[in-house]
This record gives sequence, structure tokens and C-alpha cells, in this order.
Amino acid sequence: MKKLNMLYTGLVIAATMAGVAPAYAQMRIEISGVGSNQIPVAVAGFANEGVSPQKISEIIKADLERSGAFKIIDAGVITDVNNIDYSGWKAKGADALVVGTVDALADGRYDVRYKLLDTVKQSRISNLDKAVTAQFTRLSAHLIADDVFFKLTGIRGAFSTRIAYVKQEGRNYQLMVADADGENEQLALRSNEPIISPSWSPDGTKVAYVSFEQKKPVVYVQNLITRARTVVANEKGSNSAPAWAPSGNKLAVALSKDGHTQVYTVNADGSNLRRASNSAGIDTEPQWSADGESIYFTSDRSGGPQIYRMNPDGGDAKRVTFGGSYNISPRISADGKTLAYISRRDGNFQLYVLDLASGQEQRLSDTTSDESPSFAPNGKYIMYATQAGSRKSLAVVSVDGRVKQRLTTQAGNIKEPTWGPFMQ
Repeated sequence: MKKLNMLYTGLVIAATMAGVAPAYAQMRIEISGVGSNQIPVAVAGFANEGVSPQKISEIIKADLERSGAFKIIDAGVITDVNNIDYSGWKAKGADALVVGTVDALADGRYDVRYKLLDTVKQSRISNLDKAVTAQFTRLSAHLIADDVFFKLTGIRGAFSTRIAYVKQEGRNYQLMVADADGENEQLALRSNEPIISPSWSPDGTKVAYVSFEQKKPVVYVQNLITRARTVVANEKGSNSAPAWAPSGNKLAVALSKDGHTQVYTVNADGSNLRRASNSAGIDTEPQWSADGESIYFTSDRSGGPQIYRMNPDGGDAKRVTFGGSYNISPRISADGKTLAYISRRDGNFQLYVLDLASGQEQRLSDTTSDESPSFAPNGKYIMYATQAGSRKSLAVVSVDGRVKQRLTTQAGNIKEPTWGPFMQ
């Protein structure tokens, strides 16, 4: 497992941006469905964790349960983590056991120790020992959950990643950044004009977005650490839909500077603007593939909106979606195998995924007003915005459609989600 200090960058961003203390999101998470072949894991309360500002074991438990990959067995509190009754825990149905301790240090930090134990082989699978400051105790819990997820599934966990989204209350628009579970919410930008289309930079230190503060859509890039902003696209007409190239040094955007909207590429500092698509229709919503070899985008060149793929330098575009007459908002998984998008069928806007190799598509949502899908960096979950009664909220679904989560807040609409990258 990567050490905690290798991921401090993400929490430094959270601690420094907006210059204010965390404003907790008060998100309510509802989980339905379970993953196939759930792994039974017992999670014990960490000895002495009451000294910590965060209850480490409860965050770990919530992360693992939310994933749908585990059947969580409550193990109470285990104070002696060096003498484990392996056969007893195996008899209770646990294949693995999570134990740990928290100690307050004289310098104000907290020593967080954890072990992941195999009850079948009666051996240790993994362990972590790290001293953290109070502001990093939540991160330590997410990283432990990441480690458990990886060690038991072989897939990298994404609990320690961040999400960004727009919260709207009347004419007040806020670009927010939070932990992947919706907690530890931070303000990145506040405006009386709409903010749309946030997009994370590959290194997780910047967010591109569209703001209407100049009474027209303009594309900005904001550094989340320094809070410095750069105008990336402010051409005549509409400037919209920024998407980062995997290199982190340029973006794709949709501009109407030459009449109808087309896809362009531009350096992250606003220089070297180049047109990529060239059609008589509207080309918009560009998204780079993780290898940087393709740009997926929405175009109505065939009559109705469908998703196409082209080289970043332009050239012939190939149509990708054929199911249904209205497909928009493409998002491509990190391994390049799965395309997520919003499809309108029978008057409903719903989240679909397409297996690019087989051409098989699957509807993932049971809601009817979905928008803005975004893959988790491990490719196993998709976050999107949807309607919950009279309010817009966020939802998460596993790519197999088995596990569904709904994240709602007590006030305002939350929409336009984008899932941040793994922090290196």
C-alpha cells in the first residue's frame, strides 16, 4: 500500500482551498443492491479511537459497505490486536478481519495502526502504521479502506479520491469539492451566475469549468491550491465543455466562434487554440480517452445527437453509438473498454454503458432525468446527477448495475458531478 504521505497532496488541496475550515456536506447516502460474490469481512472498532477527531473504524466500515463488494460483520472493539482468535472469527463467517489502534502523540498527531488479517490462513495480509495530524485522520481511514479493497479484490480502491460538483441554492452557485463519500466538503468558487461542466486535471490540483460571470459562458482553469484562475477560452459566442487531456497540458473545448459549435483543443494556459472537428452539424461535449489517442464527442451530424470518436488532431470521425436516437454526454473508462452516456428513450433520460468490444449496451439507472456521468478512477463505479423529487441529487452505480447509491443534501440542488483522479 502507498504510504499516507504520498497522498497528502490531495488533502493539502482540501485544507488550503477557500481558506476556510471544512463545511461538512451533511450528505445522506442510501444504498440499494449488493455486488455479486460479496466477501465477508469483520471490521473491529479501533482500540482507543475515541481520542481521534474521526472514528476511523466507522469510516472504513461505511466505505466498504458502500462499495457493495463486502458483507460487513460487526466485530465490536478488539483491544488486543496481537492475539487474534482466527478460528473463532472464521466460525462467525469472516474471511478477513480488520483491526487497529489509535494513539494520541505528544506532538498533537495521532498514531494510526491497522492490520488486515486472513482468518482462513491465519496470517496477516497487510498493515499500516502512520502518524497523522487531526486534519488527515479521515484520509487515513479512506486509505485503509482502499487497502482492504485492493488486497481482497485486486482492484485499486477509490475511497480516498475527491469529487467536484455544483451546488445551487436560488441564484447562488457554488463549485464544491468533497471526499468521494460526500463528506469534508470545501468551497472552490461562489458566483451569482451559473457554473457548469467542472473537469478535474489529471494530477488533481486543478479544475476546469464554465462560468457565466461575464454574462456569457467562458472556460476557466482554477488551481485548487493557490486559487489562481486562468481564462482558457473566451472566444466570440459560446465557450463550453472543457475536458483535460491525460497529459494535463491541454484541454478539449466546444466553441461556437466560427458559427456552429465545434470541438477545439487548447493549451491549459489558453494558448495554441486549434480546431479538431469539422462538420456541418453541432459537435460538442468532448472527452479524451485515457491513452490520449482519441476524443469522444457528441454530434448531430447524422440527424440526431450521437457519440463519435476521432483523433485529437481531427480527421474522419467514426460513430460509436447506434442504440436509440438520442445519445449524449460521453465518458470513457480509464481502460478504454467502456463508454458511459445518457440516452433518451421513451422520453426518459437514463444512464447507459456500452461495451466497445462487443457492442453490448446496458441501462444502469432506474431514474428518468439523468445527466453528467463520471467514472470513478478505478472504472468500477459511475457517478451522475439525477432528479430526487423536486431536487437534483447525485447517484452512484456500479458498472454492472448491481449496486446503487443516492447522495442527497438537506438544502439546494447538487449537480454536474465529476470524479477526481487517483492522487500520485
